[in-house]
Amino acid sequence: MKILIASRIAELMKTENLTQIELAKRLHVGQSTISEWLSGKKEPNITSLWLLADYFDTDIDYLVGRNNY
Repeated sequence: MKILIASRIAELMKTENLTQIELAKRLHVGQSTISEWLSGKKEPNITSLWLLADYFDTDIDYLVGRNNY
């Protein structure tokens, strides 16, 4: 199974019309952290996945590619 975190975050950001800077501020992380997630250099830890899922009103399974809804 391919982990889709980077593409899912990018898709959700596009849907919400968010920049990396805006998302970083809302999640209280650095813009460089968002950049690393989007480039696939790093993956969010479980706490960050919870924050992303809550912010985008989705679940962690969607973020990591276990489901498509």
